[in-house]
Amino acid sequence: MKKRLVTLFLTLIVIVGALGTMPTLAQDDCDFAGEIYVGVIAPLTGDIPDVGKSTQEAAQMAVDEINAACGLEIDGEAYEVVIIIEDNESKAESSVAVATRLIVEEDVVAIIGPQSSKQAVPTGQVANDRETPMISPWSTNPDTTKDRPWVFRVAFLDPFQGPVVAGFIVEEFGATTAAVLYDIASDYPKGLAENFRDAAEASGVEIVGFESFTTGDADFSSQLTNIIAANPDVIFTPQYYNEVPLIVQQARGLGYEGEIVGSDSWGTGDLYELCGEDCNGLFYSTHYASDIATEVGQTFIGAYEELYGAKPDDVAALTYDAFQLLFTAIEEANSDNKTDVRDALASIELFEGVTGIMSFDEQGDPIKCAVIIQFVDGEKTYYDSACPVGFPPEE
Repeated sequence: MKKRLVTLFLTLIVIVGALGTMPTLAQDDCDFAGEIYVGVIAPLTGDIPDVGKSTQEAAQMAVDEINAACGLEIDGEAYEVVIIIEDNESKAESSVAVATRLIVEEDVVAIIGPQSSKQAVPTGQVANDRETPMISPWSTNPDTTKDRPWVFRVAFLDPFQGPVVAGFIVEEFGATTAAVLYDIASDYPKGLAENFRDAAEASGVEIVGFESFTTGDADFSSQLTNIIAANPDVIFTPQYYNEVPLIVQQARGLGYEGEIVGSDSWGTGDLYELCGEDCNGLFYSTHYASDIATEVGQTFIGAYEELYGAKPDDVAALTYDAFQLLFTAIEEANSDNKTDVRDALASIELFEGVTGIMSFDEQGDPIKCAVIIQFVDGEKTYYDSACPVGFPPEE
């Protein structure tokens, strides 16, 4: 089949009002034939509420834009998109419960979310069992989509990201030793820690420390003391914005002067504001860089900044891409039937989103590039890129 490039055409809209009180903006002359319901599952409360905030903002923006352009077209008629946002409280059991409710009681055509792998993995099972398309914007654990034909994602996978970071520390720092500090009770950091370890060892890097803690811990001095005693060139910690500042500050306080690197979970929330100068100059891998954004990305960033007064983080960009993928699938299927939408999602190739060009493989995972970001004077600054071999294909 000939590959096709699907490009986002964004409708630039100025929306006035605070989040939560925004009306759906539609053209006065839109004659909607009906509504299409989409569920959104986000951590509005719990330990990473900034992730929930970005999810909610990007979701509302995407839906307001499409409805202002008279919604989605099916069989020549316009349909209004309505989102139902549910809080999973950053808990797996809550995520499963709200997903079930969205599917059974609200009859949503699809679910966007959850974001974290700890919630996305079990929720994906619910969506798959109940044959409802689900797109997780941010989850990178392979188990989210594995053997689940109804589940997709926008983020690259840990088996790709781990080697990206491992290769970077060898090329950039000439590292020969490394240590890892991660949350053993959470699917995302656990999976990525293991993928980094395996890739680093394959690259000739000796892992001199592989220390873990449990979700909610705030004192990492014991693990860091063990790590520092082994004198690694680099510490890799694939943790969230509420944990990284504590880890970095405690490591520096204990005298560690080596490199500390992270993953895409570093790109959300107030990580730098919480960490301060201790995080200046540090690197992490992630999904997109605002300072090298394509025209599609720049349009999104400008509209988001005008609407919310801040640059969109990775979660916002990935969430927005998830909605555009869903909108594309519904219109290409010319249907809001769940099976038709699922099949259309699976067939999308070379989709150009905010976070880059992507195609889906047989597991519903995107083939796409990663970027390396460095904190420079508080700004997230593009440093390098890493792409799968042969992707994106030559024109």
